Amino acid sequence: MQTQSQQSLQGKHIAVLMTDGVEQVEYTEPRRFLEEHGAQVTLLAPKPKGADVQGFNHLEPAGRFAVEMDVRGAASTGFDALVLPGGVANPDQLRLSPEAIDFIRAFAHEDKPIAAICHGPWPLIDAGVAQGKRLTSWPSLHQDLANAGAEWRDEEVVVDGKLVTSRKPDDIPAFNQALLEELA
Repeated sequence: MQTQSQQSLQGKHIAVLMTDGVEQVEYTEPRRFLEEHGAQVTLLAPKPKGADVQGFNHLEPAGRFAVEMDVRGAASTGFDALVLPGGVANPDQLRLSPEAIDFIRAFAHEDKPIAAICHGPWPLIDAGVAQGKRLTSWPSLHQDLANAGAEWRDEEVVVDGKLVTSRKPDDIPAFNQALLEELA
């Protein structure tokens, strides 16, 4: 029997946008958490449905995950929120995908929650979402985000409007809780 909190995201559909080089735990742990709370989660990538995304544990290859929907042709209107996991290569590649950037931008324009962790906030710059926002990230993104007009903070989780950001895998519990509160 599910408790009330486990059912609190029943009917919510969450998009996770990522590609090769994703920090595996920043995908698997938020996904597990969201699904435990009743949300439907879909992995999107700038790759065809059924293709694999290569996860990493820091610099070591880890698991592979099947793409559930190609972001090329996906619409933000079918989702209630967007999660952007980190890893260095993953967001760097997403920045080069016009469809991925448009998808992120659409969530911001529709004022839907966007949750980004570690290097995950990097594509927010290209989508025009970082400017004027308080956020956090992996420390190496500090200057990039500041140059894009964001107010960067070294905190476990920062919430600014519908934008939820965290710094690193150790922050996942706080990240998950902040996303839950944003969606509930």
